[in-house]
Amino acid sequence: MPLYQYESYSRRGNKVTGTVDATSLQMAKEILQGQDLLPISIKEVQAIEGQSGFSLKNLFEKKIDSRSTILFTKQLSVLLKSSVPLLQSIELLTEQFEGAFRRILIRVKDGLKSGQPLAKELSRYPKIFTNVYVQLVRAGEASGKLDLILFRLTDYLEKAEETKKNVKKAMSYPIIVMSFAVLVVVGLLVGLVPKLGSMFTQMGKELPLPTRILMGMSDFFVNNFILLGIGLIASVIFFMYWKSTPSGKYKFDSILLRFPLTAYFSKTRAVVQFCKTLGMLLESGVNLSEALDIVCNIVDNAVLAKQLNQARDKIIKEGKISKYLRETGIFPNIAIYMISTGEQSGKLGEMLTTVGSDYDKELTELTEGLTAKINPIMTVVMGVIIVFIMASIFLPIMSMTDLAGI
Repeated sequence: MPLYQYESYSRRGNKVTGTVDATSLQMAKEILQGQDLLPISIKEVQAIEGQSGFSLKNLFEKKIDSRSTILFTKQLSVLLKSSVPLLQSIELLTEQFEGAFRRILIRVKDGLKSGQPLAKELSRYPKIFTNVYVQLVRAGEASGKLDLILFRLTDYLEKAEETKKNVKKAMSYPIIVMSFAVLVVVGLLVGLVPKLGSMFTQMGKELPLPTRILMGMSDFFVNNFILLGIGLIASVIFFMYWKSTPSGKYKFDSILLRFPLTAYFSKTRAVVQFCKTLGMLLESGVNLSEALDIVCNIVDNAVLAKQLNQARDKIIKEGKISKYLRETGIFPNIAIYMISTGEQSGKLGEMLTTVGSDYDKELTELTEGLTAKINPIMTVVMGVIIVFIMASIFLPIMSMTDLAGI
């Protein structure tokens, strides 16, 4: 059924705006008149938002990011806590957003009007509202504590976004430096070195070893430039495809867990994601069976996900998880001890959340520490590259100067 956006006046002369479901424009007018409203403007939402067919506006409009989801969750929590009805809250929030996210909220509002639960409507958009998000909303609707769960969910989303930003920040500097170094080296190998190489060859004197190495690299790069480019692109595509397969993802995560430079970071990240997600689900009233299914589907580490899936039935039967977490070899002993204490005291969800928060802080400190260590290493690497190139170029020039008797 089409959705129409309207502007109208009430009997008291107040301006009223909103949306109405109707099979036609005429029916929308009749519905508004039946509500003692005098329509001024009625437009179909699809025409307004560019949902019908191709639209340049949709092509260039801003994509939905995590900040929109966080803001929506936070504001909805505040409205519900203030005793504003759910449907009215969604209607109010619809006016606060633009573009694709606004269209989604309009459809969600339409579903709520037809009697559908909020969780079911949100589940139609898995790229925006994840499985964890939907399950928590479902638990909140069932328990009557949707405002409280949305508040917890907001905190969860904000901390996850902060962690993601910290990781990107730590990786941005070395990536920029390496990219710059590669561009400089490629430019020298393609542009400057071949010209200098022909000049050095005419000298008829044996060139220094650094110069011969640099010229050899230049000749190889220039003669095989196309093949190297195709090979690089093909390697990246193959790696991305391999990593996207279940077996490739599992092997890649296994390597990260064993490689000295990435093992601790990967393990800590897996602990944080598992503990915070499972803890929040359990505290929100989701039973252990469903919570484990959700965590196994969203946890990034394929090794941990596989081991949890294999132990799932035993965990549910025994109601204890610490024993099987120890067998993964990922969780530190102190984390397992704290989780075991939570099981014995009947506060597993609360203890998982605590463990996740503690290791999240440790992950942040680890990320900042890596940044502090990587920066000087990258500086040294750049220095070595520059010194090698300068030596390769100036040593023959100095030899020419000596021959000229200058």
